[in-house]
Amino acid sequence: MIKKEMIAMLLAGGQGSRLGVLTSKVAKPAVAFGGKYRIVDFPLSNCINSGVDTVGVLTQYQPLRLNTHIGIGIPWDLDRNIGGVTVLPPYEKSTSSEWYTGTANAIYQNIDYMETYNPEYVLILSGDHIYKMDYEVMLDFHKANNAEVTIAAMPVPMEEAKRFGIVITDDKRKIIDFEEKPENPRSNLASMGIYIFNWKTLKEALLANAEQPGLDFGKHIIPHCHAEGKPLYAYEYNGYWKDVGTLHSYWEANMELIDLVPEFNLYEEYWKIYTKSDILPPQYIADTSAVSGSIIGEGSNIYGEVYNSVIGCDVTIGEGTVVRDSIIMNHTTIGKNGSVIKGIIAENVEIGDYVKLGEGEEAENDTAPHIYNHGLVTIGEKTNIPDGITIGKNTVVFGKTTEADYENAYLASGKSLIKAGDEA
Repeated sequence: MIKKEMIAMLLAGGQGSRLGVLTSKVAKPAVAFGGKYRIVDFPLSNCINSGVDTVGVLTQYQPLRLNTHIGIGIPWDLDRNIGGVTVLPPYEKSTSSEWYTGTANAIYQNIDYMETYNPEYVLILSGDHIYKMDYEVMLDFHKANNAEVTIAAMPVPMEEAKRFGIVITDDKRKIIDFEEKPENPRSNLASMGIYIFNWKTLKEALLANAEQPGLDFGKHIIPHCHAEGKPLYAYEYNGYWKDVGTLHSYWEANMELIDLVPEFNLYEEYWKIYTKSDILPPQYIADTSAVSGSIIGEGSNIYGEVYNSVIGCDVTIGEGTVVRDSIIMNHTTIGKNGSVIKGIIAENVEIGDYVKLGEGEEAENDTAPHIYNHGLVTIGEKTNIPDGITIGKNTVVFGKTTEADYENAYLASGKSLIKAGDEA
């Protein structure tokens, strides 16, 4: 029988609704990041860099691009005869067919997959965070403490602690209590949603709680293990970790990559981030262009000016166009003599000539102010914007738009333009 010491289960089914139109057609872990990567590349790269060579990726929402990207795992050296990467969508069973209804329910529905490897330990990961972490060091901590469950936790500012699941530990880091989003937190150690379980402990907890609706680690599995008196420990992590769950945090994390000394370095020799790359020619920077403090992906043609921005692969920016503080994703074309300020432009977008994005004063977004804020202008994938249009701040445009969609060729700050059939 195959025996693996530790296998990983990567939860990548999330819709990521706070990313608005960026995730209306694609799962959050498949959203482009940093010019050439996708968000899921980070936990996958962490696995292979940590010596974890068996990874089950649980997909659900809009999985096509994620499945295509992961394939058989070649870029991460996860195309193994035994182990490697396996994409695990929900499937029809003889008794019932059901979607994954919670983080732990997704794991419960794949007990057979885990059983195949007869692991001693199971590492549970989320597919939507940007960070580098050596899971082997966390496993060593787990073993040294004879823990049955280890939760990776990081210190957060006390005033932000109520947004997280908080663990309370003794001086040996043993967990004595935990609170889900407490009003008055007793600790500032926040759970990162990264867990190592002894396989026997995990299996028993999943089977005992199988009937719980929306079976979840934070709400059901961890409290069950705690109530059963299992030794739970908190592994403190102090490196860079970013939950890119909102448009502003996603924009910020991209902008941090181009700092003079980036806190999160994509260029480290000993901890490479792997991805599936298209075969593209080198980028071309024309003599009419000016570029500073930016990342430019392969196959991109820059005829205009780019400042402090992250430009993906196979992007064209026309002559006379100025792009500042923006993220422009793969296969997007921007015409000439326009401007983009604080824009997040998704993949396969076509923007005409003389288009100005992010102009004027800020105003609160009229449909989803909790999503579209901080002065950003967000353009969903496969959107067309005709020539000569001006669009304000805290705006969102999604779909094949025509001149008739804009009054006086203008979309004011705070307005949303989402064409029917392209609902966010």
